[in-house]
Amino acid sequence: MPRSLRFRRSCTVAAALALTLPLAACSDDDDVASPSGGDTPAPSSKELVVFAAASLTGTFTELGKTFEAAHPGTKVTFNFGSSGTLATQINEGAPADVFASASPATMKTVTDAGNGAGTAVTFVKNRLEIAVPTGNPGKVEGIEDFADDDLDIALCADTAPCGSAADKMFAAAKITPKPDTREADVKAVLTKVEAGEVDAALVYHTDVLAAADGKVESIEFDESDLAINDYLISALKDSDEADLAADWVEFIQTDDAQDVLTGAGFESAEGSATASPSASATSTSSSSSEDEESTEPSESPSATSTS
Repeated sequence: MPRSLRFRRSCTVAAALALTLPLAACSDDDDVASPSGGDTPAPSSKELVVFAAASLTGTFTELGKTFEAAHPGTKVTFNFGSSGTLATQINEGAPADVFASASPATMKTVTDAGNGAGTAVTFVKNRLEIAVPTGNPGKVEGIEDFADDDLDIALCADTAPCGSAADKMFAAAKITPKPDTREADVKAVLTKVEAGEVDAALVYHTDVLAAADGKVESIEFDESDLAINDYLISALKDSDEADLAADWVEFIQTDDAQDVLTGAGFESAEGSATASPSASATSTSSSSSEDEESTEPSESPSATSTS
């Protein structure tokens, strides 16, 4: 081949390579880069809305943080308040994924309306206890003292489940109480004791444990067995997060969650019957529920998030 042709061919190849290499480099760069920069995509954000009896505020708030840690991207938002009020809100269409009630009666309100998903289960119990100011100035010894005109006595209103539980217990014990005040809910009753405004009151065992340090003493009594409250939990039919709701209900029944609840003074639900949506509300504990669930319309539940 003539030298001139070889020279022209070499130049042509060199020129072609000069054009091709930058394109190849760009192609290689495009293959390495990714829209996400190579990072793992963040988990999608989800919200689980739990309506729960007010006496579960401390324990459920703690458990919510544990649940969030186990479900990255999930925020648990609570609406704590009167179980009766919460049941009404659910039946009126309030968005919620789970309902935790302090009595079979209030859970039945929801399930009878067709708003439960699956079967409600009992997960803890609670019982009444006598609360007195520190030092027991009234020298209260038992529930028979609640019939003493000389003592200042506080009970929950009879429209509140804690009040109906107290009334049931007094009737079974054949005692006629003489309360000086009947408050809307158990928190209001406990406040009277903490302030030293009454000599004695009936509240829940969990409320005594949660009372202000050094303000309240408790007195146990055998008749408390006559009105023990079953707490029930159920996922809800119109939940936007059905899988998460089912996970929460299951989580609350785990040993770890039960340890938190019993550590706060609740009793284990072991041996309790599961309440079906059609279960009668006339069981031993159906008329008794937490004192926080007053039916007073002025009581508004509080919405909180663990985040």
